[in-house]
Amino acid sequence: MVHIFKYKNYNYIYDSGSGSLHECDDKTYGYLAVKLGISAPRLNLTEAEKAEIEGDLAALEKEGLLFAPETCARPAKSDEVKALCIHICHDCNLRCRYCFADEGAYHSTREFMSEKTAKKAIDFLISNSGKRKVLEVDFFGGEPLMCLDTIKNVVYYAKAEAAKVGKKFLFTTTTNALLLNDDAIDFFNAEMENVVLSLDGRKEVHDAIRKTINGKGSFDYVIDNIKKFVRSRGDKHYYVRGTFTAKNLDFAEDVLFLADNGFDSISMEPVVTDIDDLAIKEEHLPAILAEYERLCDEYLARYERGEGFNFFHFNVDLEGGPCLSKRVSACGAGNEYFSVAPNGDIYPCHQFVGDEKFLMGNVYEGRLDKGIRSTFAQNCLFTREKCDGCFAKYICSGGCSANNYHFEGDMNKPYGVTCEMMKKRIECGMHVLARKKALKKD
Repeated sequence: MVHIFKYKNYNYIYDSGSGSLHECDDKTYGYLAVKLGISAPRLNLTEAEKAEIEGDLAALEKEGLLFAPETCARPAKSDEVKALCIHICHDCNLRCRYCFADEGAYHSTREFMSEKTAKKAIDFLISNSGKRKVLEVDFFGGEPLMCLDTIKNVVYYAKAEAAKVGKKFLFTTTTNALLLNDDAIDFFNAEMENVVLSLDGRKEVHDAIRKTINGKGSFDYVIDNIKKFVRSRGDKHYYVRGTFTAKNLDFAEDVLFLADNGFDSISMEPVVTDIDDLAIKEEHLPAILAEYERLCDEYLARYERGEGFNFFHFNVDLEGGPCLSKRVSACGAGNEYFSVAPNGDIYPCHQFVGDEKFLMGNVYEGRLDKGIRSTFAQNCLFTREKCDGCFAKYICSGGCSANNYHFEGDMNKPYGVTCEMMKKRIECGMHVLARKKALKKD
């Protein structure tokens, strides 16, 4: 399909079949708007102008860059397991109000995963990984640094076991940074492929939600730890990840605050919650979409000044990104990727942990529920009918299955509020891509 959109004074044409992005003038944009049935015929074009526009569009179509057919077939999904999210503990030293995991307890007993169970999870991954050479493990919680010694021993065990069978592990840890001391920093820099650090931005925003067990704001406890870690990280991967809520719809200020504090790899996610005063609702969308544009403008202004940073949601790669089959398949949760609870129970992903309807097995049993796995294996962009006419479908893959399920009651019904934010972010990302290419040419 062809999607046309405006960003301020710029006009863009995006062809989802070919993944091509084109910039055009007002007359071409207007002509296409009429052709696509988006607006009524009001153009005052001469016959010569029409002929020129039609010729340009025909040339792009001939090259396969416009009105290209969408020929991707339903992907054949592998039965190889590639990644695990290991819940090394269901406990936390913070009590964040918006936490989907019930402040770390996952609506159950606060508990730590034993080293034996964690190693069993590693064995499960290796034995079910088939011919895959690179395997991934994310240490998650709760707060993983409450179990640093266990993580260390499991990492060393995993590397040794993988070497025996010609495989390699890539490790990630997500942390609130409260316990991020020199020992943890040294270990992360030596062993972690990526580290995700939670910080919501400005002190007043962070402290309003992310509180310690005694009810105090945690900003002052974590900011120096995160700064020290980032200074030590060199060119290795990390993200400072924030969450915005209905309380800070001016979240661009929080992104820029993080950038001003020396963090050059940033993600700022909309909260997913049913807590009324925090939840993002339809009534908030106009302000949020405008804020993404405000952030986009400042993001590009800083890039032009040589002060650029990496903002996750503006990263749109139309040339070297995931293959079409991967984008249609989405994240692989419940089929190639699973979460393991502290007792060894296996779930499709971290957002399903604790829901008995999605209990797939246990690492001590070494097998997975075929029925649940089949449901997730069949789940893809083509089973999400609402996505069929959406320009963003090959970029967002139909949204998060867990969010769709929890808010719409069906994994195949995209969560509408998230859809609108996603489409705006993609348009901003395309604008960023076009402007960066234009600046390089200059």
